[in-house]
Amino acid sequence: MSEINPESSTPSDLPRVSAVVLAWGAEPLLRRSVEALLASVKIDVDVVLVDNGCTTDDVTVLREVPGVTVVGDGSNVGFSAGCNIGVAAADGEYVALVNGDAVVEPTTLARLVEELTDPSIGIAAGAVRLADEPDLLNSRGNEVHVLGLSWIGGFRERETRTEPTETAGAMGACLVTRRAHWDRLKGFDPHYFAYHEDADLSIRTWRVGLRVVNVPDAVALHRYEFSRNSLKFYLVERNRVMFVATTWGARSLVLLGPPLLALELAMLALAARQGWLADKLRGYRWLWQHRDHLRRRRARLQAERTVPDRVWMRVLTDRLDTPLINPPGRTVFNAVLSAYWRTVRRWV
Repeated sequence: MSEINPESSTPSDLPRVSAVVLAWGAEPLLRRSVEALLASVKIDVDVVLVDNGCTTDDVTVLREVPGVTVVGDGSNVGFSAGCNIGVAAADGEYVALVNGDAVVEPTTLARLVEELTDPSIGIAAGAVRLADEPDLLNSRGNEVHVLGLSWIGGFRERETRTEPTETAGAMGACLVTRRAHWDRLKGFDPHYFAYHEDADLSIRTWRVGLRVVNVPDAVALHRYEFSRNSLKFYLVERNRVMFVATTWGARSLVLLGPPLLALELAMLALAARQGWLADKLRGYRWLWQHRDHLRRRRARLQAERTVPDRVWMRVLTDRLDTPLINPPGRTVFNAVLSAYWRTVRRWV
C-alpha cells in the first residue's frame, strides 16, 4: 500500500479531501472540530460547514476562517440531507464526514485516505473514542443485524487492534470515501433524516463488491451521549423497517419473514410497555404514506446490487449484543434467531 510523503509533496500533489461538518444546535466542540480538521497533515483539506440549525455564533465565526465554506440556510434538515448538501458543495476527490462533536487527530484523515488507495475498499472509518475517556472506544465500527438493527461495536472497550478490520457498518461520526463512490450510491436517502443512514451506505457498499474497514490508528474523539427520546424511538424503528424493506433481496425477506414479524410484534409490546407506542405507530403511518418512495428506492437498490445476498450478508450478525440496551428475553432471542439463521441462510 502506498504511503503519503509530506516532505516530497506540494499541496497540489496531496490528496484533496473535503470534510463535511454539520453545525446543529449549540455544540461546544464545533470550533475545535473544524480547527482539528484544518490542521490535518499529509492531505490538502478544506471544510464544508453546513448550517443545519446552529443556535450560536459559531457559523458566523467559522465562515471567516480560511479553508471553510459555509452552506445551508440554517434549517435543520437532518443528518442525511445535511450531509448531502455538504457533499454537493465539496470539490475534493475524497469526502470525509465528521461530526461537529468529534475531534480528529492530525493524521486521521490521511490514514483513512491511505486505506482507500486499496481499490477493494469503499469506505474507511476512524476508530471513534470517547472524548471524556479517550482510552475507551466509542465505536470500532457498527454492527448490523440480519433483521436490520444496528448499533455501535466495541463500546467502552480498549483498543487492542493493530491493523484495520472489516466492519459491517461505518459510524457516520468519522469516515472517508471517494467522491466517485458517494456519487455512485447517490449519497444518503434524505428521508432517513437521522439514524441508519450510515448503515444503509455501508451495506450498499458491500452489495456493490467493495469493503468497509475500520482503522484503529485513525482516531477521533467523540462527545458521545446515548439518549432515548420520543423522536429517536420514532426514527430508529421507522428507519430500520425502511432499511430492510429496500435493501434486503426478495428471497432474504421471505426467509427472514417469520423473525421479522416476531421482531415487529416484540417491538410493539416493548413500545407499549415503555410508553412510546404512539411513536412506533407513527412510524408505520409514515411508511405507508411514503410507500411509493420506498417502492422506487427498492427498485433502484436492487438494480445496483452486484453481489448476491448470500455473499454480502456474511458481514451481518445474528446476535443482539450491545451493552447499551438489554431488552427482556435477549438471551432467548439470540439463541432462537441464531439457530434459525444458520438453518435458512444456505437458501438466501
